[in-house]
Amino acid sequence: MNKTNKVISPISLFLIIVIFLNLNCLNKQKVIGDYTRSIISGGLERTYLIHIPPSYDKTKPMPLLIALHGGGGTGAGMERLTCGGFNTLSDKEGFIVVYPDGIEKHWNDSRPDVKYHAHKEKVDDVGFISALIDHLIKEMNIDKKRVYVTGISNGAMMSHYLAFELSEKIAAIAPVAGGIPEGFNTNRSTSRPISVLAINSTNDKSIPWEGGEITFCGKRGKVLSVADTIKYWVTNNGCPSSPVITQEPDKDPQDGTLVRREVYGGGRDETEVILYAVEGGGHTWPNGYQYLAERFVGKTTKDIDANEIIWGFFKKHTR
Repeated sequence: MNKTNKVISPISLFLIIVIFLNLNCLNKQKVIGDYTRSIISGGLERTYLIHIPPSYDKTKPMPLLIALHGGGGTGAGMERLTCGGFNTLSDKEGFIVVYPDGIEKHWNDSRPDVKYHAHKEKVDDVGFISALIDHLIKEMNIDKKRVYVTGISNGAMMSHYLAFELSEKIAAIAPVAGGIPEGFNTNRSTSRPISVLAINSTNDKSIPWEGGEITFCGKRGKVLSVADTIKYWVTNNGCPSSPVITQEPDKDPQDGTLVRREVYGGGRDETEVILYAVEGGGHTWPNGYQYLAERFVGKTTKDIDANEIIWGFFKKHTR
């Protein structure tokens, strides 16, 4: 008995293609956007906000930018502080942004004798960020060689600490308004050189330019000076000790700030260390949201945009 071969008509083939494309679009619509998610790390449920750009395609590895809030903040608050700038750049240039939450709004950045729960209980935030990176590599197909960390204040100090502890997973960091915290062993080197972009302000009254006691709302441990912080990373990466110094354009003469750029290039494995020194600036995110009055946190410079500078730096560096 002969079997008749079934021939798919052009119309049926067209309908199959349309259905396939629609399903693809529906799947993409379910993925792209903003979500609050969680993982278990160290026996604790750890939450994070994730922004997934329209260009996301799970078949193609995508860079990851982790943005850490300051003390007393949240992941959602970090997104507001940046005025959504990283999300806008994410949609334009194609990378995923994650805003994690610290335990009781703080990160254990290695400072000893600090009263916050994360410090007193020695919460393993290094372990959390490491687990988060592994989770996102698996679930979202993150490019292992293009994982980046930035943060402000407590999040900046945590960025330094993560670079020290997880240099095998992180390609570059960009701490803002925070130096290397007390408790960080500066007599050791990282397992591999790692590029660093730091943004610090000369009039930061919370985390002083000269280092020493962190004085925001009482004593909060100690931090290295900006000069010593930069020196550590320059030495760690084998960069020349003399920087190339330039002055950034004074785009907003009314904001009361000027910005100096110091570049220590030519480090091992093509690493570099860059400092943006905001003269007259405060404990703020350049061109970001003025989260407290100027009399409390100081001036916010409009001469540079931290989001654009940080992503421009990150995309030059891979692990």
